[in-house]
Amino acid sequence: MTVGREPVRNQLALVFDLNKCIGCQGCSVACKMLWTRGPGEEHQWWCTANTMPGRGTPRDWEQMGGGYRDGELVLGHEPTLEEFGGGWRFNKEEVFFGGKGQSVHLTPTTAEGTPPTWGPNWDEDQGAGEFPNAYYFYLPRICNHCTRPACVEACPSGAMYKREEDGIVLRDEDVCKGSRKCMQACPYKKIYFNHVRRVAQHCNLCFPRLEKGVAPACARNCPGRLVFVGILGDETDPVHRLVYEWKVALPLHAEFGTEPNVFYVPPLSPYRLREDGSIDTETMRIPPEYLESLFGQRVHEVLATLRREMERARAGESSELLDTLIVYQWKTLFGPFGKEPAVVSAAKEEGR
Repeated sequence: MTVGREPVRNQLALVFDLNKCIGCQGCSVACKMLWTRGPGEEHQWWCTANTMPGRGTPRDWEQMGGGYRDGELVLGHEPTLEEFGGGWRFNKEEVFFGGKGQSVHLTPTTAEGTPPTWGPNWDEDQGAGEFPNAYYFYLPRICNHCTRPACVEACPSGAMYKREEDGIVLRDEDVCKGSRKCMQACPYKKIYFNHVRRVAQHCNLCFPRLEKGVAPACARNCPGRLVFVGILGDETDPVHRLVYEWKVALPLHAEFGTEPNVFYVPPLSPYRLREDGSIDTETMRIPPEYLESLFGQRVHEVLATLRREMERARAGESSELLDTLIVYQWKTLFGPFGKEPAVVSAAKEEGR
């Protein structure tokens, strides 16, 4: 793996197992509480868990462009505050202290004082399909810390860079001039602009935690044990094995050309029900063509592998792949980043 001409020694990567995501927003709230509570960051959700099929955040991001086409950088649309949504104000004083009882309720307004038209989870749990075959699943998204980050190439000030030692994409906010070319270039639209500080900001993969051997907050705060954190080039690491050995973890929209380092185990789904209520064991409720639009043609092979391994387990045979995905011990999720944050903090306070 390279960044320009410089090799990345140990590319960090994440694998999200979508079969275990319950949409609890634990990941997004952990990130929000840790990183984006300052002025100008009200609308910033570096980690989001959106309902799919859905328009996501920013609204309709999949059609906003960016990334690479035929190997050439393409600048797309720069999302607006309204398209991101969030960062609303509420009439809390009126509701809690206005003495109006049940006649007044909490009402969100934008910074301009108008009703909001979109938010980070505006279409949560809506999904698609019709009863009894409605369907949806959750898709956590963060910065992909791409092998070929379009944002880095587009940045005119040189503020953005990819760390040689681990491949994390960072920015020097003292160098950032707020041109927002990175926002246009990122096809995943996971870069935000701070209108107070006049700089762009994005997920930094919790690198201060990683440097102390602690996994990112989104991964540690996930109750479903679905986020694997590891080194992509380490053949013993579950992340490497899921991506390259078992080949069940796929990038999102690989056609964008940035070679993302966040991967997903695609979701299985129940079989469809026929009109008479019987089960159609040939057709999954989530349309395979929709999953293909997200994860590419290999998604069909992945789903077949998962189903085959499940059948083996039901037959009493062992499956190392399923044992890995089940995660009997939580520390197996994080490889070299399994330290407890409290232990690290206590050691720091004691000067150790």
